[in-house]
Amino acid sequence: MPSLNKKENIRKNLHENEAYLKNRLGDGVSFDVGSRTFKYGERNVLIYYVTGLCFAEMVMDLFANVNESNDGSIHDFLQHNLPHQQVETTNKFDEAIDRLLSGLLLIFVDGEPECFIIDARQYPGRQPEEPDTEKVIRGARDGFTENIVENTALIRRRIRDENLRNEMVQVGERSKTDVCISYLKDVADPGLVDLVKKELAGIKTDGIPMADRAVEEYIMKQGWNPFPLVRYTERPDVASVHILEGHVMLIVDTSPSAIIIPTTFFHHLQHAEEYRQTPGIGAFLRWVRFIGVFASIFLLPLWYLYVLDPNLLPKEIDFIGPNKDSKIPIILQLLIADYGIDLLRMASIHTPTPLATAMGLIAAVMIGQIAIDVGLFVPEVVLYVAIAAIGTYATPSYELSVANKLVRLFLLLAVLAFKLPGLVIASTLVIVYLVKLKNLNTPYLWPFIPFNLSAFLNVLIRIAEPYKKRRPSILHPQNAKK
Repeated sequence: MPSLNKKENIRKNLHENEAYLKNRLGDGVSFDVGSRTFKYGERNVLIYYVTGLCFAEMVMDLFANVNESNDGSIHDFLQHNLPHQQVETTNKFDEAIDRLLSGLLLIFVDGEPECFIIDARQYPGRQPEEPDTEKVIRGARDGFTENIVENTALIRRRIRDENLRNEMVQVGERSKTDVCISYLKDVADPGLVDLVKKELAGIKTDGIPMADRAVEEYIMKQGWNPFPLVRYTERPDVASVHILEGHVMLIVDTSPSAIIIPTTFFHHLQHAEEYRQTPGIGAFLRWVRFIGVFASIFLLPLWYLYVLDPNLLPKEIDFIGPNKDSKIPIILQLLIADYGIDLLRMASIHTPTPLATAMGLIAAVMIGQIAIDVGLFVPEVVLYVAIAAIGTYATPSYELSVANKLVRLFLLLAVLAFKLPGLVIASTLVIVYLVKLKNLNTPYLWPFIPFNLSAFLNVLIRIAEPYKKRRPSILHPQNAKK
């Protein structure tokens, strides 16, 4: 039996190669690792493949062609009979096995010190469809899938530029997960591209079964920071727009989301629907969303402050306070109601779709109304917690919406402890924290801090495409003009 040294070269003896591969791959033990032997003229040929990752019909066609024509060299045969397939060679077992486990076919020929690698991949997966979290009224209905090859093709279809680079690297000693670095060679900052490559190369782990989430944690090293440092998107059009601006895109195999690098706080407040409408309507939708995000953070702390200190409340709006007493402290009511909404959201995720509607009716009618009738909540608590929840759901980025919930809780506790000074100090601490936060050397609050007028106007309003002549300066693009 040949040694299992993983650095060995492929031998000329076919039987030795077969024995080596059986030991490395568990052929005969793992049912999904398949092999076939046949004759090509006077020479023995061995094919290895992984069931479910390759195009089985193509393998059968290959066998049929071999039986019909056995003249000429095996290399010429492959080139002439598989003109649409990528055919490579290698003399390293390690490289051959890596390619095999990625879905490619290996062909060993007796007497040849190398093997032929045929790209016949066909990963299991679904067809592109509109993402659930980034729906638009107008626009494309395709979305990323769990297939990295399809995802890069969706971007390439939108950016038919010779400078578009899709560089593939593998992450994980055991999983060897494919990660694609997508960027425009003549636009993206070379320093940013090199930094991303360096961070990916520095990932030392067995595998990343959580795909993009694990890659983000290794690259960003954000620790306990609740604010998202990257933006996820499942839309190829959104990914293409950011690549054209000079961003770097990470596409991880088995994930239907792409990672946009770098991003700021305001990237998480944008939605594709704003750019599918006229500039005026897009600006209106953006401000509706801004108000919703603001309400999700500050509505409950401000209302609770007025409850604790009614003297701060103008007489014109004194009706917003609780109109009847309750035996349960208001802060406890707020926390219970807020927790209840999070619990309902989690339940809806794990509830089968046909039962989700019934669960919503039970939550809205029975729990909410009965809780008021029995005195658990005052009506104002239910109202304002519901408004804050709507603002949370209106936040385009799920990760940012969860971070805003934590900020809201922090502000509520500060108001409970110190009233108005507590709200002011806590809000200041959050802003200072965001000012100091950086994302791959990119200030998190740009273009607000440091201030950039033209970029900040683009945040506040939806500028028409013909007037957007320059790329974001914070990305340090090689070509600033569009």
